[in-house]
Amino acid sequence: MSGAGSRYLKEPFECAHEHRFEATEKIMSLQFETVERRLERIEAMIGGVEKRLWMTVFGVVGVMLAQAAQSILEFTPK
Repeated sequence: MSGAGSRYLKEPFECAHEHRFEATEKIMSLQFETVERRLERIEAMIGGVEKRLWMTVFGVVGVMLAQAAQSILEFTPK
């Protein structure tokens, strides 16, 4: 009888260890999914900022070219 009792005492601990390991794996997978979603959102935001930056650069270059063309037109003989 004492052998059976000790077996039942050890069984829950072994089972608890396996459940703890599975729970840790689930938590880690959820954390990685969350990090991946956040990175995707950050990449999308960076893409938007990059588009705005290029539009600003092209706008500034366009203004500079327009001013250069205007000054060239002013100095040409009429």
